[in-house]
Amino acid sequence: MDTSYTPRAMETRTICGLSLEQKRNDAVVSAEFFKNVVSRRKELPETAIRDLIVATLAVKYTQSNSVVYAKGGQVIGVGAGQQSRIHCTRLAGSKAKTWWLRQHPKVMALPFKKGVKRADISNAVENYVSGTVGVDLDWNSWNSLFDGQAPPMLTQEETSAWTGQLRDVALSSDAFFPFRDNVDHAASCGVRFICTPGGSVSDAAVIQACAEHDVALVHSGVRLFHH
Repeated sequence: MDTSYTPRAMETRTICGLSLEQKRNDAVVSAEFFKNVVSRRKELPETAIRDLIVATLAVKYTQSNSVVYAKGGQVIGVGAGQQSRIHCTRLAGSKAKTWWLRQHPKVMALPFKKGVKRADISNAVENYVSGTVGVDLDWNSWNSLFDGQAPPMLTQEETSAWTGQLRDVALSSDAFFPFRDNVDHAASCGVRFICTPGGSVSDAAVIQACAEHDVALVHSGVRLFHH
């Protein structure tokens, strides 16, 4: 590796003889990135800034459209490469909820028998929290992972009660939210801190949605939507 190499400011792609150019994605993501809080809620704790940095770094390097959820200094959900912004928000939110469900007390106490491989445990837990045992994972395979009777499935009430405890999640989007539905859905997944570039004709509606959900919204002014 040539550590002295400096890439050109402009990147070029050739598609079917047509040359496309865009500025290299050289945005520097730091705490300064999140100074412009445009929502009614202004507080950004250090933990929120940390998680916004993590989420924004992730959207910088994932395929647009991209939305990322982060909590506890780690990415917990990625929705990338979708044709619609709301699809990104839903996909990442679903993954964030799955991450949270994997920490449910019943999941942590699943009595897998000795000798079950880690990959098999991970796959079984994924199906358990997703409610797909008997669909994507057949019952015989599920039952074979335990000595004696397999534990009961999570109920819808247990799932809803647990996911309702997911809070203080940070979200970053590589481009603006075109509609408030992104905020509405993100808030249902525990999001309390959002960073987007801003610049949409619907910014006022998005800011109003943040006020209704008590979400802090940052407009970075930096679009990370690159290909």
